[in-house]
Amino acid sequence: MSVALDILSGVLLLAGGLFCLVGGIGLIRMPDFYTRMHAASVTETLGVGLLLLGLMLKTGLTLVAVKLAMIGLLVLFVSPTASHALAKAAYLRGLKPKLCGEGADPSKP
Repeated sequence: MSVALDILSGVLLLAGGLFCLVGGIGLIRMPDFYTRMHAASVTETLGVGLLLLGLMLKTGLTLVAVKLAMIGLLVLFVSPTASHALAKAAYLRGLKPKLCGEGADPSKP
């Protein structure tokens, strides 16, 4: 059973690291502030969740696992809220999203 938990934990840690890496690449490749922020916030929430779950499997049923679960809940609630507040502040300051695609009229807000 210990080997299976180690393998599952390793897979979760690897997947979480991969999601965080994809979010970092999204920060570089996306064209404007809003899409960069979306790429970072979505992958960060999922990546950190998988990393914390993998670490909880490694520690077993201990106080450390409870602390990791509390950190996971904090990230789950704070990250989307902070992203929304940041996007709203940027929009209110006049930063307009870049429009792309056919039929997009750049003169409309």
